[in-house]
Amino acid sequence: MIRTVFWENDSVRMIDQKALPHAEKIITFKDYRKVADAIRDLTVRGAPAIGVAAALGIALGALKSPAGNKRQLKADFERICKEFSRTRPTARNLFWAIERMRKHFTELLVDKDIDLAALRWALVEEAVRIGEEDIEANRRIGQFGKRFVPNNSGVLTHCNAGALATAGYGTALGVLRAAWEAGKKFHVFVDETRPVLQGSRLTCWELIKEKIPATLITDNMAGFIMSQGRVKAVFVGADRIAANGDTANKIGTYTVAVLAKENKVPFYIAAPFSTVDLSLRSGKDIPIEMRPEEEVTGLNKTRTAPAGVGVFNPAFDVTPNKYITAIITDRGVAGKPFSRSLKKLSSEQ
Repeated sequence: MIRTVFWENDSVRMIDQKALPHAEKIITFKDYRKVADAIRDLTVRGAPAIGVAAALGIALGALKSPAGNKRQLKADFERICKEFSRTRPTARNLFWAIERMRKHFTELLVDKDIDLAALRWALVEEAVRIGEEDIEANRRIGQFGKRFVPNNSGVLTHCNAGALATAGYGTALGVLRAAWEAGKKFHVFVDETRPVLQGSRLTCWELIKEKIPATLITDNMAGFIMSQGRVKAVFVGADRIAANGDTANKIGTYTVAVLAKENKVPFYIAAPFSTVDLSLRSGKDIPIEMRPEEEVTGLNKTRTAPAGVGVFNPAFDVTPNKYITAIITDRGVAGKPFSRSLKKLSSEQ
């Protein structure tokens, strides 16, 4: 199984996703600030993977902190958490992981007998646990979702919601993996996912490793493929899901959802419940990250647009709940009305 980000030898280790598919490199981080940079520059990406990376980075920072007492460690811990909270604003799992690490740290401080070394290592253990639980959650998503994968037909996915977007196994691709492992046969159409080609570079790489048949298409071919009847279901991941089911995912997802609706193709979201943000009433409240213009004006460091042109480069868009057939989570499948089903799942822990 692909392990995207993990703890080893008192360090955070991760696959360099910017190097794929040409090179398979594992990078080792001994400084939490470098982990934060890796989140910012897409060395690691995908909401669940970002959350795990942040948790491990916080633990790394606490472990390497020069603090000589609990008060100083607490100050360093808060500063480290704030550093990670400023990396990528849309991914709910990032803030969920930070909140969980904060909660655990607070609980540890209640124990007056715990020494500084034990406190640091307890944070490492919690971060590692978050990663392990993410893989388990993804496998449950796959089991809940595999029944929606049509047999002997085509499916479509946008961006990368596979093992590379998580600690391992994947969400949307996890559903496809589980269906494939169960003996279903299908063909995956992969949107290239401009502007940084996560579908082309990452999803295709994963599917080839799994020996699942796949065909790469440009983003603007999706509607045509659907109109030919070659796609019977769409599976995508999520970076944040509002209480009403509106979902933020990689830019272009909304377009795919509208095309699916027009062509009567079911459209499924697959994500761990930690991606759900019940504090937000609708997708209008989801913060959307803006990315550098260089991602759009060029490709592989070669400029393709004329100098001086304006650029609009949001990393994500929001798909309204009316276009979503179901939301597959590690706690079960949420159906319409999502405000009711998501709330019900939130109480099932």
